[in-house]
Amino acid sequence: MLFPRIIAASAQRKLRVYLKKGGLVAYPTESCYGLGCLPTLANALSKLTHLKKRPQHKGMIVIGNQFEQLRPLLKMPSENLQNILIKEWPAPKTFLLLAKSGVLPKLRGKRRNKLAVRVPDHDGARRLCQVLGMPLVSTSCNRAGKRACRTEREVKRQFGRNVWVIGGRIGRQKLPSQIIDGETGKRLR
Repeated sequence: MLFPRIIAASAQRKLRVYLKKGGLVAYPTESCYGLGCLPTLANALSKLTHLKKRPQHKGMIVIGNQFEQLRPLLKMPSENLQNILIKEWPAPKTFLLLAKSGVLPKLRGKRRNKLAVRVPDHDGARRLCQVLGMPLVSTSCNRAGKRACRTEREVKRQFGRNVWVIGGRIGRQKLPSQIIDGETGKRLR
């Protein structure tokens, strides 16, 4: 998959600052554009759920360029589960793993102790996390109940200047990522 337009070093710094101030970013993923922010900023998560008109009780997915980037948000999985994740990723498979106690409830979902994480099977989404040096929230780029945006143009039409748009091609997946409970192996979506 082609990486969304190459981001110059100066633009990378501006995007990092923008995100650290609570900004939102839209970027291509396996099946549609993702809408994201930094997973550690409550104000950014609130802005994202408000913009999407998404129910606040639902958890969100966090993506990273590799498992190591997601680890600070998670309790250490068993060695067996770590090996499974390393073999499975990158893939359009999201795993629910035990979250560290400091992970925001808006991120994991109210009264939930697990966090949905993925190393995406989209070079651009992984590279974006790598270039930024941080994981990102990854929820479908759409208002609740609407079809997910599949092009940069659709993102701009739906969200205007409320998000920083990273242009590029989405992957060939037709459906959202699978969601698998890491402890039980049960497929939830």
